Amino acid sequence: MELEMEKEHINHLFETMYSAWSNGDGEAYAACFTEDADYVTFNGQHIKGKQDVKTLHQALFDGVLKGSQLQGHITDMRFLNSTTAIVHCVGSTKMRWQKNYPKHRDSINTNIVVKQNGEWKISAFHNCRVKEPNFIAKWFMNKNKK
Repeated sequence: MELEMEKEHINHLFETMYSAWSNGDGEAYAACFTEDADYVTFNGQHIKGKQDVKTLHQALFDGVLKGSQLQGHITDMRFLNSTTAIVHCVGSTKMRWQKNYPKHRDSINTNIVVKQNGEWKISAFHNCRVKEPNFIAKWFMNKNKK
């Protein structure tokens, strides 16, 4: 029963993060992270610390991502101990001019979440685009199956 409650709290953390993005609120978005968070964007930029997560995202929300919406869901959650879990999520953004979430913008992220002072926060976040393997990758994968 305790584990199910912790899962609900972690689910709420991610729902809060999606909502903060969709509201263009960099402060609320960053509040989902630890003070010393490591945040790797889909294009490989490494952001260090909650304050930089806030600053960068607010600039994006006020600029190129203005009016964008974020949706996502947890695909896997594994507890390493009672205060640490690995969480995988898949999500996508919809820009203000789009009616639907484009499939080619799906991303998968790996998160290390920690429980600090009774609250779950994201300590490490690594995001990348979901892509089908190209011809060469498929060839190597098939070659290694033999």
